[in-house]
Amino acid sequence: MVKAFIEKSRQSCYFQIIPGTGAERCATKEDYVLSFTTDAAGAAEHGVLAMTPPNGATSESQLDRILTSLDDDKAENVVQIDLRGKSAMADYMVICSGRSSRQVAAISEKLADKLKQEFGILSKIEGKESGDWVLIDTGDVIVHVFRPEVREFYQLEKMWLPAGQAAASADS
Repeated sequence: MVKAFIEKSRQSCYFQIIPGTGAERCATKEDYVLSFTTDAAGAAEHGVLAMTPPNGATSESQLDRILTSLDDDKAENVVQIDLRGKSAMADYMVICSGRSSRQVAAISEKLADKLKQEFGILSKIEGKESGDWVLIDTGDVIVHVFRPEVREFYQLEKMWLPAGQAAASADS
């Protein structure tokens, strides 16, 4: 339970009672964002997204649903990259293209809606307004949806795939 909000050396801090001890500690906003034990209501009270495990969904089941959604919405050149052991930010990265800014935005919006409905995942979405490059962060899977020209310019596949390995499309 959060008792009070204070400003301490430029860091926002919430006093929190430690369960079972009655002791207090300073909990930062980051504690609410990164904690799997924080309830959604407590996190929402502080304007942050709780990272609670969604309905027992694994990163593999999220990945399967994401790939299905991208296929249903006619995303092109879908590539999946296994990040396990390479990065702590996610287990998988998916990169795909849409034919236009409108399709990129629509693919992203539909994907976020499906993940929310089926898994209870509230995804963080960046770039939907411009429709050139949209990033969808589900926690376990990061999805990049590009217009083809923008994808060619940034070449994320080259950054994350092992040297000499060509990008294998999820379609094949």
